[in-house]
Amino acid sequence: MLPKKIKQWIYLLLAVAVLALGVISVASYYLYYYAFEPQPQLNHKLKAKKKRQLVIDQRWLDRQMQENWYQKAANQNLQLHAIYLPAAKKTEKTLVVAHGYRENHRYLASYIRMFHRLGYNVLAPDDRGSVGSEGNYVSFGWEDRLDYVKWIKLLLHRKGAKQKIALFGVSMGGATVMMVSGQKLPHQVKAIIEDCGYSSVTAELTYELKQQFHLPAEPLITTAAWVAKSKTGFDFHQASSVKQLHHNQLPTFFIHGGNDKFVPTKMVYQNYHATAGIKQLWVVRHASHAMSFYEQPQLYQKKVSHFLTTYLK
Repeated sequence: MLPKKIKQWIYLLLAVAVLALGVISVASYYLYYYAFEPQPQLNHKLKAKKKRQLVIDQRWLDRQMQENWYQKAANQNLQLHAIYLPAAKKTEKTLVVAHGYRENHRYLASYIRMFHRLGYNVLAPDDRGSVGSEGNYVSFGWEDRLDYVKWIKLLLHRKGAKQKIALFGVSMGGATVMMVSGQKLPHQVKAIIEDCGYSSVTAELTYELKQQFHLPAEPLITTAAWVAKSKTGFDFHQASSVKQLHHNQLPTFFIHGGNDKFVPTKMVYQNYHATAGIKQLWVVRHASHAMSFYEQPQLYQKKVSHFLTTYLK
């Protein structure tokens, strides 16, 4: 028989272990809820400079003649929405644009206006779980990458096989188009522009755990992945821009703010070095997350225009 003190220690250790497991379980579900389930949009957190210009450009977008497109998600029975904005002068050159986290296509109004000004058609989807489309969770671009392949094919079906297509995305949208780059794409897709996309979902969540909650990655990243897999059916550890870029042969323009504290600037170098295709890199000094365009709109347009003129042909 065990001495009484040893039994007490065993019971205490078991109680601590059960408590620790309970805390980890609750934290894992909270991380899933916080990161993956649709939350209020981030409009209130926008920098004043961006917010002012975005309101102006959203009003402009609302005045334009748009087409509403719909399709089913690639691997779920969800209805997805996109808007198609034709160029002022008929062209077969089209930008497919991907929006950021907790946003929808309207948060890309400034970029849509820029591409319209440059003479391109624009197809702007609303991702799963965002306003405009169905879905109960955000897939951080991973499942969306399959939907974007479908959007590209729908674009070709509706507008013809002579289309010349470039992909563009900001923040989560930047990661989305990088993830799309690793898929088998129609030959009409000619180039990619990504602005401040993360290197992988695991790396981004690990960074946010430290920045926002001052917590180490483990064990929460592993246990949250289990929760996410049970809720969504996909393993976010697989969701990697870097791994997808290893299969990319398309010319890619990487843009990132030099003072990005949400998707750390170091990630753009990881993405840049991962791609197998022709590549360009522009780190915008002092720009914070998703602010490169708003800090230097004329230079941003000039660089993007030059890249598209060179490769979208």
